[in-house]
Amino acid sequence: MNDGAIDYAAVFQCLPGMVALLTPELVYADANEEYLRTAGRTREQVVGRYLFDVFPDNPNDSTASGMRNLAASLQRVLETGERDAMALQRYDVESPDRPGEWEERYWSPVNAPVPGPDGKTVLLVHRIEEVTELIKARGGPRGSRARVLEAELYTRARELQDLNERLRQAHAREREVAIALQEAMLPARPQAGHRHAAVRYRPAVGSLNVCGDWYDLVDLVGGHRIGVAVGDVVGHGLAAAGVMGQLRSALSAASRVAEGPGEALNVLGRYANVVDGAESATAVTTFIDFDEHTITYSSAGHPPPILVHADGRIEFLDQATDPPLDARPDPIPRPEACTRYAEGATLVLYTDGLIERRREDIDTGLARLADSLARHRTDDPERLADAVLLELLPPGGATDDTALVIVRL
Repeated sequence: MNDGAIDYAAVFQCLPGMVALLTPELVYADANEEYLRTAGRTREQVVGRYLFDVFPDNPNDSTASGMRNLAASLQRVLETGERDAMALQRYDVESPDRPGEWEERYWSPVNAPVPGPDGKTVLLVHRIEEVTELIKARGGPRGSRARVLEAELYTRARELQDLNERLRQAHAREREVAIALQEAMLPARPQAGHRHAAVRYRPAVGSLNVCGDWYDLVDLVGGHRIGVAVGDVVGHGLAAAGVMGQLRSALSAASRVAEGPGEALNVLGRYANVVDGAESATAVTTFIDFDEHTITYSSAGHPPPILVHADGRIEFLDQATDPPLDARPDPIPRPEACTRYAEGATLVLYTDGLIERRREDIDTGLARLADSLARHRTDDPERLADAVLLELLPPGGATDDTALVIVRL
């Protein structure tokens, strides 16, 4: 049987359990027959209505928290795109036959996202296990003891949920700090030497929106020249971002006074040896001379920049590669190489999160990037950057950080 022969709407209605579909605004999009039957509501009373208008908290219970807990769970799903299983909830329901009378109910909910083509959550699956009868059935000689234990468990579950909510709020505050830190450390979208440059920054999935990757564009002394660099510090989060900020600032300063990119990386390598957390950090920097139409470059253990010539030819700038920044306690001069370009060429610098995949040779990722750049080379840098990220990064986000700089020459 193929997918086209399956009536998924009928399957949804026959699911053995209470299942509803909610929009991101928490409006009922649909509910299966078991959900409606157990909740004691008709389809007209549910579909198209706001969740908490249909099932508000019991106004006669000042300790009721089911609505707040459920709202927090659904919000977590929307923010993280991940499934959220809730602890046992007491969530009283107004009797459909006797308005103003509330029935004691116990629910065990699970909420999950339904992603759209762009990966954003378009629906929420709200599944409930009705356990009211199971709890109330603990009657007889041992009933009171069971109910005491159940109440204790319920209280502990509510305390854990409150703690989780406080942790979530603390994480949100930490993320705000992280974003502000990252924005302060990295330059704004630049117009490099009056040439259009596009930059992109993508932290690894699950990070605080900060990472150890960096990019930089600086005006150089003498002639119509700029320096373009990217680098990578091992790790994610605030610690890696702090090291990244130190190395980026040091390279930016060194580039302004160095004779060439090799000397700039040599200075940065010496500095990296005294920075905690800079172990195995990599960087590549290029000096672009717009008057001479040349690019001089040097790499410290970093993937090679790519020069896309105006005719579509791809050139990997890999003739001046050296070990990572802290590889030598007493660094020797780093190599540098020079290449020429014609008007309309494109220079691309990136970090390894764009090309590396588990169980895949790095040459495969480099070939994939070169192919994407060649096919989209006539796009302006902003559109080119978007196309490259769309084609090379996994739909759910990469497990490594990614920085990308594209300069139209």
